Amino acid sequence: MIITSNNKAVAITKSDSTDMVDFQQNNRLTNAIYVGGGGDVVVVFQDGTTQTFAGAVAGSVLPVAARRVNSTSTTATQMLALYQI
Repeated sequence: MIITSNNKAVAITKSDSTDMVDFQQNNRLTNAIYVGGGGDVVVVFQDGTTQTFAGAVAGSVLPVAARRVNSTSTTATQMLALYQI
């Protein structure tokens, strides 16, 4: 798997209803999500479907194009949305 370099990182505020600011303002999905504190990550994709990434390890990067990280059932912490702009 190839992960491109990213040049913008934004702290993620978990929410079950509010998309990340970059998606709201620019319709921009993440290139990846950095997980600072390990746990489960519930990602919402562009089409509204969700997927749980169970047991994401602290310090890992999930190469997903997401519009939101749900609060419910997400136990990972200190997450950053990574973008290439």
